Amino acid sequence: MDTEKDTSVLDDLNLPPDLNYPPEVEEVIKELFPNDDPLDKREFNVVDHINMLFPTEQSLANIDDVVSKIRMRLRRIDGDIREVVRGQTNVGEEGSRCVNDAKESIEQLAAQILGIKEKAEQSERMVKEITRDIKTLDFAKRHLTTSITTLNHLHLLVGSVESLENLAPKRQYGEVANVLPASQNVMQHFSSYAEVRHIKQLGERLKSVEETLGTRIIGDFHEVFSYQSGKSWSASNSKQLADGCLVLDSLSTRYRSELLVWFVDNQLSEYRVLFAANQDAAWLDKIDRRYAWLKRSLLDYEHKFSHLFPSGWDVSRTICVAFCRATRDQLSSIMATRAADIQVKLLLFATQRTTNFELLLSKRFPSDSNQPESEFHGFISSCFQPHMPVYVEYQNRNLSGMMERFLSESCDFGSESVLPSCADLFHAYKHCMVECGQLGSPEPLLGVSRLFQRYLAEYATRVLVPNLPKLPQSSGINLAAILKESLKDGNVGALLKEGVSGESRYSREEVRQVCGILSTAEYCLETSKQLEEKLGEKLRGRGRESVSLAREQDAFHGVVSQCIGLLVADLETGCESALLAMTRVDWRSVDSVGDQGVYVTNMVGQFKLSLPTIRDRLASVRKYFTQFCVRFVNAFIPKFINALFRCKPVSTVGAEQLLLDTHSLKTVLLELPQIGSQIGRKAPTSFTKIVIKGMSRAEMILKVVMSPHDVADGFVDNYVNLLDDFDVNNFQKILDMKGLRRGEQSGLLEIFYAKMPSQSVAGATRSPMHHSLPSSQSAAVQAFSALVDKESGTIKKLENLLKKI
Repeated sequence: MDTEKDTSVLDDLNLPPDLNYPPEVEEVIKELFPNDDPLDKREFNVVDHINMLFPTEQSLANIDDVVSKIRMRLRRIDGDIREVVRGQTNVGEEGSRCVNDAKESIEQLAAQILGIKEKAEQSERMVKEITRDIKTLDFAKRHLTTSITTLNHLHLLVGSVESLENLAPKRQYGEVANVLPASQNVMQHFSSYAEVRHIKQLGERLKSVEETLGTRIIGDFHEVFSYQSGKSWSASNSKQLADGCLVLDSLSTRYRSELLVWFVDNQLSEYRVLFAANQDAAWLDKIDRRYAWLKRSLLDYEHKFSHLFPSGWDVSRTICVAFCRATRDQLSSIMATRAADIQVKLLLFATQRTTNFELLLSKRFPSDSNQPESEFHGFISSCFQPHMPVYVEYQNRNLSGMMERFLSESCDFGSESVLPSCADLFHAYKHCMVECGQLGSPEPLLGVSRLFQRYLAEYATRVLVPNLPKLPQSSGINLAAILKESLKDGNVGALLKEGVSGESRYSREEVRQVCGILSTAEYCLETSKQLEEKLGEKLRGRGRESVSLAREQDAFHGVVSQCIGLLVADLETGCESALLAMTRVDWRSVDSVGDQGVYVTNMVGQFKLSLPTIRDRLASVRKYFTQFCVRFVNAFIPKFINALFRCKPVSTVGAEQLLLDTHSLKTVLLELPQIGSQIGRKAPTSFTKIVIKGMSRAEMILKVVMSPHDVADGFVDNYVNLLDDFDVNNFQKILDMKGLRRGEQSGLLEIFYAKMPSQSVAGATRSPMHHSLPSSQSAAVQAFSALVDKESGTIKKLENLLKKI
């Protein structure tokens, strides 16, 4: 019976045989009704569930109990479903009832809105009926007010025009000045009624009165200021003309401009006569009289006539502008006629006086904010610009004469670190810039700046470079002469045994001279940079790109570099004999390691002899002393390494002695910038790195020479690890230093070739120890050293060497 009821309930629900919900619905159901029952899971498996209930055969004995529990659960579920279905039926009825209630409420609300709208329309009609009469009255009031105002203005206009017509013939300008502005304002009120006949007639009458007033006032000025009329100047005339200017201020600007042009021309009529082209005062040497005349005229105007004109007319400025224009035209004409008489001093005098006068006017009449530069700037002085090449040529002659004087003077530094002539040159440049600044135009400064460029370059190439002392006769040339004399005397054996001693170097004074020229070039370099900045500031972008001094600065850089190169070459020359002595030592016969070699002591002596003098003379330019030290070690260390290669054969003890000497020399080189100095200053890091890198390579070479070669692979590996060098020539030189025979070398060379990278075998790499000596002196020393290394010293070989030299 229960089973039948359960089946009927499920049938009433009309559920599908397999009810599946979307995954989202399943997740929501799990959140709302969390349950761990396996029957509620989507992936429920009947077989697995039965196996869980009856895991063994013995558990089948309880099958009736399990079935009973399941049926009880089915009944509970049917009951729950039945209650839910009944509840849903009641909810549908309540929803229908609520919808009906909402419809009734909406209908009632719509009826209320319609009622409110009808009442609002009724209220609006009532308001319009009430305000209709008020609007009519308001329009009537507005039109009546406009009519009354217009009639009053018309009455005023008619009265003022009639008053002006009566006052104008009587020249009562004071009263006219009071009435005329009001008439013009009232007439503007009737601009919209200009086509009305009566208004048009009034406008024509007013315009006629204005023309009459303008003509009569200008005529009064002509009459009063005319020299031909005998009318005397009186206070009444002054008052009448002042009132007339007030009237003109209300009229068209045409009348004011016409009056001012005539008045200013009248004021300058005397000036044009006094300073005409045929007058002595017209020339440039009396240009101060022109400006003095204007000052007196302005004072006279301000005392007598300034009260005639309104302050807004700025008559004083107008007079000054006209004066400047007339002066410029007169001076241009006179200078064009007498161009041959223009001298530099006269031109400078006139230009400076004129620029000062323009500056005075600029201060007296400052420009407004819309015009940053005064109109008087360059107003008159612009007439001098076509003649400025005279000034530039004058400065060219001065600087050329100064350069010739520098060339004739001896290169004497005295107690100074720089040549006095360089200070004189830049002082002359400064004086030129001051003069050009007073000329008030960039054109002269542009021309002079080109002269600056030219003579800076000449100072570097004609004054500094020729005063550098020439390198003394080198040891290589001495060697050639000694070889020739030895060939003639037959003393070649003694020469090969004793070698060549003596070398030519700079004297102390010559070293000071080189250092002084270096300091002078550095001073010129830094000062030229400041000069370039000043020129750029004064030119303010006009032609600024054409005043670059980069080329001249490069020339001074070249002088500095040349000086450093000469000092380096001189110190190298001092060390050549010591290096040559090192190569003449029989290192194969050295049987014990002692103190540092004599040649190291000689090189240290050369350092102590030269370095203090150079350092003291370059104290003001310390960076260039550092450059000197860097360039010297860069040149000396490769020479020292090449000298090591020429020391052959070398025994193990000899290599140890060379290693000791190399370490001693490395220590001295690290302290090279401080040799002979009482101030303990640390050497620059860049210098220290160069010395350590170069001398460490020399030490590695000697350590390879000291290493045994019995195990060929080990010897080659040791060479590669210590030197990291795959240059065959260098490896060959080390084998020669060890004194190995050709047969012994061949095996080592085969192993070396086998270990070489492919690009090194192809000859692509270049050894860092491979350096070519730059000077002919070093070439001669190398040739002589090669000659010493040969077993035979025949006359024929010496003759071949002389031909090479």
